[in-house]
Amino acid sequence: MRRGCGGAEAHAAWPESFDELFARVAGGFGSVVVRWRGRAFLLGLLSRSERRNGWMLAELAGGASPDGPQRLLSFSPWGEDACRDALSRYVARHLGDPGAVLAAGEAGFVKEGEMPAGVARMCTGTAGRVENCQVGVFLSCAAPAGSRALTGRELYLPDKRAGGRGRCRAAGTGGDVGFAAKPELARKMIARAVAAGVPSGWVAGDEVYGGNPGPRSWLEEEGICSVMAVACGEPAGVPAGPFRADALAALVPARAGSGCPAPTARRGRGCMTGRWPAPPPPAISC
Repeated sequence: MRRGCGGAEAHAAWPESFDELFARVAGGFGSVVVRWRGRAFLLGLLSRSERRNGWMLAELAGGASPDGPQRLLSFSPWGEDACRDALSRYVARHLGDPGAVLAAGEAGFVKEGEMPAGVARMCTGTAGRVENCQVGVFLSCAAPAGSRALTGRELYLPDKRAGGRGRCRAAGTGGDVGFAAKPELARKMIARAVAAGVPSGWVAGDEVYGGNPGPRSWLEEEGICSVMAVACGEPAGVPAGPFRADALAALVPARAGSGCPAPTARRGRGCMTGRWPAPPPPAISC
């Protein structure tokens, strides 16, 4: 592999900011060779190439085979968590906005065989059906000006795979990694983002995350404003009594949310926090 990584450098979509960003994560790589290989790999991912498989990434880096990228992902010493945390600090400094949204979501990756970590037959929106796949839970930061960045990632280990200690160690996930539901993984990522100082106004998630009372209660206890989707039949307690979520939503005038700003502080008032502004309408949590 040529050190200059000229092929990838020439194809990078945004070379101006790349060096500054990579300098923040460079310390996470175990050696100079691994660092240059990681740099070339990232430049390849950011390139305008239509395909970004191992062969193409190796070619952009000046390599003759995909051995380099594959070795980087499978065996080379580098700290994934250290790089993740450095990226969060970069997002906080350059892309953070007090009105930004931290959005939790998941994505499935169809796989062959059973060796990759966390692989099992699961329903994934990527394929639109039950497939043999991995599922990753991600946290993204979306700022009002249009900036977008991933600030967190966790691999979902199904209960039956988390229980197989030998298989987990063989797949590189470590023998101490236990089962955690997707909402709990999202909660951990939100806590890390808050600890890293990533500015945001509120947190959002779909029904997978809003339907679990644990993270919702934690967000409320921490004073973090949130908008979480829930099932139509989810019970919602208000001073007037218990309501189904869809029945309660039908009582809200269509103009109620028009022009209402997102919360500007973690403990501020806002129309999309899971609590309505005071005075009326009455407070709800959903």
